[in-house]
Amino acid sequence: MSNVPGFDALENVGIAERDKPPFVRLPKPETLFGLRAMRFAALAPGHQLEAYLAFLAELSKMQDRVVHELPSPALPPLTEMRQRAGHAMPILPREGLADEPAASESLARLTTLLADVAMPDLARAALERARNATGEERQAMFAAVLADAVPVETVAEHIFAAAALQVVAARRAAQLNPLLPQPVAHGVCPCCGGPPVTSTVVGDANIEGVRYVQCSLCAAQWNHVRVKCVSCGSTKGIAYQAIEGIADTIKAETCDECRTYVKILEQRKDMELEPVADDVASLGLDLLVTEAGWRRAGVNPFLLGY
Repeated sequence: MSNVPGFDALENVGIAERDKPPFVRLPKPETLFGLRAMRFAALAPGHQLEAYLAFLAELSKMQDRVVHELPSPALPPLTEMRQRAGHAMPILPREGLADEPAASESLARLTTLLADVAMPDLARAALERARNATGEERQAMFAAVLADAVPVETVAEHIFAAAALQVVAARRAAQLNPLLPQPVAHGVCPCCGGPPVTSTVVGDANIEGVRYVQCSLCAAQWNHVRVKCVSCGSTKGIAYQAIEGIADTIKAETCDECRTYVKILEQRKDMELEPVADDVASLGLDLLVTEAGWRRAGVNPFLLGY
């Protein structure tokens, strides 16, 4: 018997189950942020948000460095994780990250690394506030990010707090056995309980055409059938909105039942698409869809100010 979380589930998987697309695809933090940085950098030149995308490329680079410099965060006891899985609850509830020492260490290292990165004066001031925050102030920032309740007047420093949390959450989720997480509520990550950022129709050879929703916090992806609302699970009134004259690799899947939308990225048409970076770069689509009366269900900490 193995001590790997979820090993019991592995033993009970039959041949037919092995042929199905995996329910969860765990993040690979050792490459996640580096690839994201490359995508931000590729999207920046000539874009209306060029300066911001270039800054996010540098931020993602520093997230990548933190991944490789700090030790992996510890997981809860195996019995606790199995119990949560058995009750269809997120395995690693995100709320606990607010007072997790690894989160504070991640923010401290990230803000130190960013000190040498060029940025506007307002961003620099926000960085200094995050860097000099007390332990209690850091916990408050983390709690606000995790509760999706960031004050409008302090969005800038919370972006750095969110980036630090992404590193820790991804590294925790990466340690799970992929068979352990089970479906929970609509629009909720089975690994950490975070909200989605976008969804992707993947182009990978073995699972081409399968749709996965990506968590905005830990970057785990979970299988979600197409033409079905990520927020409420309805299959009624689903439509796809895109900007005319622009490649239809990114659309907004709108739901008339709950009046929300989540973007869907077509990696079958463009394998370079990245769930977080391309979400920011397609902000124009958000503006059009929200003006038409739908509410964004995807959460992206790098779009908090928009």
